[in-house]
Amino acid sequence: MNMIFYRYNSVCEPDYIDAFKGMGINVIEDRDGMDNSVELSSKIHKIGELVLEYSPLFIFSINYFPFISIVCDKLGVIYMAETVDCPVFEIYHNSIRNKNNRLFLFDYAQYSSIKDYNSEGTFYLPLGSPVERVSKLLGNENRYLYDISFIGSLYAEKDPFIDLNISDDQKKNLTDLMEKQIHDSPYGIDYISSNFRSEDVKDVHFNEPLFDNGETVLDLDKSVFINNYLTYHMAYLERTKILNSLASEMGDGVVHLFTRSSTDRIDPRIVKHNGVKTLTEMPFVFRQSKININTTMRSIQTGIPQRVWDILSCRGFVLTNYQPEIEEYFEIGKHIETYENEEELREKVKYYLEHDEEREKIARLGFEEVRQKHTIIMRTISMIKAVTSFIG
Repeated sequence: MNMIFYRYNSVCEPDYIDAFKGMGINVIEDRDGMDNSVELSSKIHKIGELVLEYSPLFIFSINYFPFISIVCDKLGVIYMAETVDCPVFEIYHNSIRNKNNRLFLFDYAQYSSIKDYNSEGTFYLPLGSPVERVSKLLGNENRYLYDISFIGSLYAEKDPFIDLNISDDQKKNLTDLMEKQIHDSPYGIDYISSNFRSEDVKDVHFNEPLFDNGETVLDLDKSVFINNYLTYHMAYLERTKILNSLASEMGDGVVHLFTRSSTDRIDPRIVKHNGVKTLTEMPFVFRQSKININTTMRSIQTGIPQRVWDILSCRGFVLTNYQPEIEEYFEIGKHIETYENEEELREKVKYYLEHDEEREKIARLGFEEVRQKHTIIMRTISMIKAVTSFIG
């Protein structure tokens, strides 16, 4: 059984390649997406040649590419894609209606927004844990080197809101919306979406429009603006505030930050480290930290981000902001811990640093839960079932 795996350098790709190979599938890698100099016409031609040569059961990619869907529709080949980012605006391209699509979305809110455009080809599927890979990598590692850790971007260098060319009144209104959203809810963008004023962005021109007019199943301007301008700024505000709050509470050398972002506004009591390599270094930090903090990007409205699954696969203790889907898969206080505001975060950090056995039990049970029910190979099996049932 052959499949074509279209690659564009997503850090998630190796785990899925290993999972498909572990199922006995012959994986043919199309690496054209990893080279920005390759023109779209060449990518289309390459996929056509691979289909003719290997007669694949399906073509797969991490995230969704409309041109692959269009090619597969013309050639009569199934296109299977799984999103690991949110939002993925490409799913709103008209090609989402193609009957050969098998699209898997991990954020239920995003799934709900698109499922009616292709009810037979769109599925909700949570992300999974790379248990097999990290277990081999970590071996019997059981040292603690850090009390509290956060790995990730602060988005200071990726924050387009700061330089947005709008009036001071418009910027203040948007800032008030973001601060209200952060204060009132630990997740999502519901308040912003409900109170967003179209006049605040009517004169904003996106530098690179996603699609030509008429190529999408719905108007994306509002969603693109909120997610590309506001959620990045909110991530910067939240992550900086939370980390500084923990440093103020816990003192020198307790909080560790691993990032490639600017740390100019980070409390000097925080121990600053360079960013770590996702596949080879990050698992050790997760395992060697007593508490791993996760703060989910607001663009992931309800789902569980990959960082949570990664921490659990390393037998790390997770303390994350609450997301609605967490309770669908985990028992809070048994497999994972959550917070809904800064005060609760500080209280739980202090509690679990003082209760080693309880913290380690939660980390162990969380690991067992993902090992038994939520590995990446289990997710690939679910996707294959959807494909084979379509063929059958």
